[in-house]
Amino acid sequence: MSNGIHTSREPVLEARDVHRHFALLRNKVTVLRGIDLAVHEGEAVSIMGASGAGKSTLLHIMGALDRPTKGTVLHKGRDIFRLSAARRTEYRAQSLGFVFQSYHLLPELDIVENVLLPVMRRLNWVSHSRSYRAKALDLLKQVGLQDRAAHRPMELSGGEQQRVALARALMNDPEIVLADEPTGNLDSATGDLVLGQLFALTKERGHTLLLVTHNEAVAARCDRTVHMKDGRVEE
Repeated sequence: MSNGIHTSREPVLEARDVHRHFALLRNKVTVLRGIDLAVHEGEAVSIMGASGAGKSTLLHIMGALDRPTKGTVLHKGRDIFRLSAARRTEYRAQSLGFVFQSYHLLPELDIVENVLLPVMRRLNWVSHSRSYRAKALDLLKQVGLQDRAAHRPMELSGGEQQRVALARALMNDPEIVLADEPTGNLDSATGDLVLGQLFALTKERGHTLLLVTHNEAVAARCDRTVHMKDGRVEE
């Protein structure tokens, strides 16, 4: 759907000839075998494939959570793996939002504090904490959880925890949201609710969305689907 529209514009995120292998005892396990993928601003792109196809590994590399064994990942033409570790951390914090299958909420913090985590390390945190908290509460309102702000994660259902994780991913107004099987731990009705909010909020705010899924119905909601098999993109 989007292939013919964006060819004249520089991708916001691009993988070029990305390989990834891991050492397992004396063996080399190859997960990615020369992936090329360009994602353009405002697109919603799904990555589909069977378990073991390399989908999550590719997403982690494009999100600078893992390094490729070979190849390049570019953010607006800039090679993110040529950045220092500190600059790469800054890139992740400022440009990316993550939603994982496991919610990764901190149990000792209440819900609004979990949403605030992406901004707590900012230099202006103390002077702007009130406005940040107001923004976090507004995000919780948008995912229907404004009444649960003072609760701890263990007091929420799985679907509610994932909606908190979505609000947290949007706290920094990221350019790109990366979602790895965000409904994998949820029943179908709850998953549909979370997905509806994910697509609505990212589209409304103009975020680019890169979504890993094995579900064809989920992939069909995106602008474009990339199919992976055995560490390669299928043509």
